[in-house]
Amino acid sequence: MLKGLFILAPQHVNTIYGEPEQRDIRRLVDIYAPPQTPESIQENPALLHDADVIFAGWGAPRLDAWFLEHAPNLKAFFYGSGSIRGIVTDEFWQRGILITSAYAANAVPVAEYCLSQILFSLKHGWRYVRAIERDHKYPPHWEVPGAYDRTVGLISLGMVGRRTAELLQPFDLHILSYSPISANGAEELGIELVSLEDVFRRSDVVSLHTAWLPETEGMITGAHFRMMKPGATFINSSRGAIVNEPEMIAVLQERPDLWAILDVTWPEPPEPDSPLYTLPNVVLTPHIAGSMSEECRRMGRYMVQELERFLAGEPLRWGVTYEQFQSMA
Repeated sequence: MLKGLFILAPQHVNTIYGEPEQRDIRRLVDIYAPPQTPESIQENPALLHDADVIFAGWGAPRLDAWFLEHAPNLKAFFYGSGSIRGIVTDEFWQRGILITSAYAANAVPVAEYCLSQILFSLKHGWRYVRAIERDHKYPPHWEVPGAYDRTVGLISLGMVGRRTAELLQPFDLHILSYSPISANGAEELGIELVSLEDVFRRSDVVSLHTAWLPETEGMITGAHFRMMKPGATFINSSRGAIVNEPEMIAVLQERPDLWAILDVTWPEPPEPDSPLYTLPNVVLTPHIAGSMSEECRRMGRYMVQELERFLAGEPLRWGVTYEQFQSMA
């Protein structure tokens, strides 16, 4: 039987790896020590010597030369969280250790959040909520787009963007996308690939799914918001830094017909005096789109499934190769 360890922040052990997930892992792997942290491993690196596999998540150790020197038997690293960018090193890739991530599991609740907000926005739901709060009466019904023969624009077709597009398939909507890196799956999902400007010009709802990279910082500018159709809505569940926030705020102040639903901001949370708190056409949610509470166990379950594939000698479904990692840069 393979030997293994859990190494991650203590508050996330049971959150990601719930009792059923830990039970299934322990059935397949000899977990020979209590859950560890990067700090406890620094104090007692000999614990790493027998580890064939490691299960991690938020608060994982950095897989640098020191760590790998003390883990000579390490064959596979199961990262029950999202991006591995902060933990892998050149030394890790040189060792040829398998690594898999639960990034696809975290995409599920984000896409569900986006689906809920896209459909609610097409009903102009938040406009009605704010009007009732303000006037203490029901407003007259005004023209709303509705979810028939309307256009939704998705910026980037990464894991979350594709998942959102899949969830939108049962609805009578036209889906546009600007996807600068990868447009895999666009054709079978019936997505029309267009320019970034056309996404903003033509969509009733625009949903941002771009990764935060140096080249995407400030990618969405005030000019894009000025292109939006009357009454359109912008949703950001990706990262706040991708949007030029001062320019966005200026346009939202000029155009009260536009709405922004922001699960992320930059900085996060906004500064205490930020207009985002008081603009009537802005809805803030506190970074809740990703995995929360019991949803986090989906990430642990994905790692259990990857362990089963690994032990069966099957390809890892969510494994990340060096080439894939480089293409994400």
